[in-house]
Amino acid sequence: MGALVTGGERRGPRVRELRTLEELAEVNRLFDRIWRPGEPLFQVELLRALSHAGNYVAGAFEGGTMVGASVAFFAEPAGEALHSHVTGALGGRGVGLALKLHQRDWALERGLRRITWTFDPLVRRNAYFNLVKLGARPEEYLPSFYGTLDDTINEGDETDRVLAVWRLDGPPAPAAAGGPVLLGDRGGRPVVRAAGGDVVLVEVPADVEALRREDPAAAREWRAAVREVLGGLLAGGARVVGFHGRSAYVVDRSTGTREDA
Repeated sequence: MGALVTGGERRGPRVRELRTLEELAEVNRLFDRIWRPGEPLFQVELLRALSHAGNYVAGAFEGGTMVGASVAFFAEPAGEALHSHVTGALGGRGVGLALKLHQRDWALERGLRRITWTFDPLVRRNAYFNLVKLGARPEEYLPSFYGTLDDTINEGDETDRVLAVWRLDGPPAPAAAGGPVLLGDRGGRPVVRAAGGDVVLVEVPADVEALRREDPAAAREWRAAVREVLGGLLAGGARVVGFHGRSAYVVDRSTGTREDA
């Protein structure tokens, strides 16, 4: 089973698995620049052990410079799933997409049927990327999953996450139409509205990372509102079926318990 390399035939970053101590140390330096200066996300020894044991540790390169990396490990159910713990990229240049497509090919080559990961449901660009560009779907809401983090992205906020599931053994998820707004934005603050019907929209703030720095109280209000509304819908059996207008989750309540506001 040969190592996968992507990006050679088309323009964009080249992605390949990483194995040497020097490369793994560079992964730490890259993540340090993205998340938490001076406090590495991983020990190099742990990355070496994960890689040597056959898990997924890969980097994206442009002109010989590492511009992105991803770390994933096998998950339950055994032989079917890969859990992607961290994927980070510098800049927009399609690095994140190249990493996820390489990860998908890697998983399929090993007979896996799905890839899971967690992401902050308040971050619009991540929701759009995961749901629209990749076709993954949130299947579980996880309140304060990592506790409180004081890195440069989370800014001391609670780490609510949703578990995204990317199913590799079926057709791409179809695009979802919009609906009435159940949770919306009014002057930068969240507001719950009356919304009938099976399909509703749950909006998230335009830039929660800036909001954490400039108006922490508003950021906390959004966290609580999305936890209550989106988390409550998922816990009640509703399904997220898309992301509308780069701003709102599309939620189908027909399979869950519906409580109109």
